Amino acid sequence: MSTYARIKRTVTTRQAAERYGLSVNRSGMTCCPFHEDRHPSMKLNEDYFFCFGCSASGDVIDFTARLFGISLKDAAEKLAADFSINPRPPEQSKIPNCHAEPSHDGARLCTCVLREYLRHLRIWQLRHRPEKPGDPIHPRFAEAMQELPTVNHLLDCLLGNDLLLARQTAEVLCREGHLRRLSEYLGTLSEKERDCA
Repeated sequence: MSTYARIKRTVTTRQAAERYGLSVNRSGMTCCPFHEDRHPSMKLNEDYFFCFGCSASGDVIDFTARLFGISLKDAAEKLAADFSINPRPPEQSKIPNCHAEPSHDGARLCTCVLREYLRHLRIWQLRHRPEKPGDPIHPRFAEAMQELPTVNHLLDCLLGNDLLLARQTAEVLCREGHLRRLSEYLGTLSEKERDCA
């Protein structure tokens, strides 16, 4: 598991916000640090944050990077240090050996399909975001907020410098049918939805 993934599984956006000085109410709302905010307009969930005032959103690493004006890499290192998360990946010998490695084309196909899904998720995140607290949550917005961290993590695994991790990620996506199901799902989107995206 990558450092980014370990951080996201260990630290919630609320925990990071409170660690870095923000006051969060019982509903998980806080005054947004990214714009002039007199009343809490930022929602802090387990996996992501979203501001109803300025539309800032992302995961705990995005939040920390933006809060301190640093890169995602530096934000991950800061979170790892502040929350005592070991930044070193597990030893190569502890990673199970894969019998069937996907071809280079298979890994490329995984990346292509995930990027297409990511494009839809980002559009749904912006297009269907609630205008104010209390508004009903559109299913496409909920899907985007739920799936964005996973899709970003998978793309990090596929496109990072760890070639073994990239091969294993592609192998699991192909072997267990995740890629096929995602491709079929993208194919079911209405033409209007694909055109708007």
